[in-house]
Amino acid sequence: MTGRLVLVRHGQSHANVERRLDTRPPGAELTDLGRDQARTFARTLARPAAIVTHSIATRAVQTAGHIAAEFGGALSAGAMAFEGLHEVQVGELEDRTDEAAHDEFNAVYRRWHGGELDVALPGGETAQQVLDRYVPVLDQLRMRYLDDETWHGDIVVVSHGAAIRLVSALLAGVDSRFAVDHHLANTESVVLAPITDGRWSCVQWGKLTPPFVGDAPVTTTAGDAPRSADPMG
Repeated sequence: MTGRLVLVRHGQSHANVERRLDTRPPGAELTDLGRDQARTFARTLARPAAIVTHSIATRAVQTAGHIAAEFGGALSAGAMAFEGLHEVQVGELEDRTDEAAHDEFNAVYRRWHGGELDVALPGGETAQQVLDRYVPVLDQLRMRYLDDETWHGDIVVVSHGAAIRLVSALLAGVDSRFAVDHHLANTESVVLAPITDGRWSCVQWGKLTPPFVGDAPVTTTAGDAPRSADPMG
């Protein structure tokens, strides 16, 4: 098994700029910066991408398209959509930009990482519902490609910050405090490597590498607002 899953958050969207909880597909489009972020991500990948997949949300479709275009004929196939990869559905909090909505989302999200998988966002999903639609897609990609000893190259999965952090922490046993506090900026990624018995190892989380511990410092890049300003990241 030589390939890995690179779960990358989409590029900046217009909803991100507005700090709007935009989770219901198709959602907002990328900004010009978001398009540039997608192209830059493709150019700076440490290992070649063999396949690019994405959620059905517009911002993920567009991000994947720009990434795939950078690889051209080097990809085994064009960008492929999977319905289960969309963002955590926030229900009644959809399209809100106020701090109270962000705080309510974060409170439930923390409970999910604490093991309360059946707690629902108001009118939205539970963690278990997110996992039930998302994990089978990753299992399918693993069985079809990564478990093949002749397969070479990584699979890029363009998805969404909150969903990526939840799923990755569960599958790879990442410290829950770390997963909650270490958001993903636009086009930052979590890299999962398949290991024995169907398990996964997390080999990269944003700019950080193992060990992923709860007291690791929360980092920002120059000019960035704190990660907590973007609850879905």
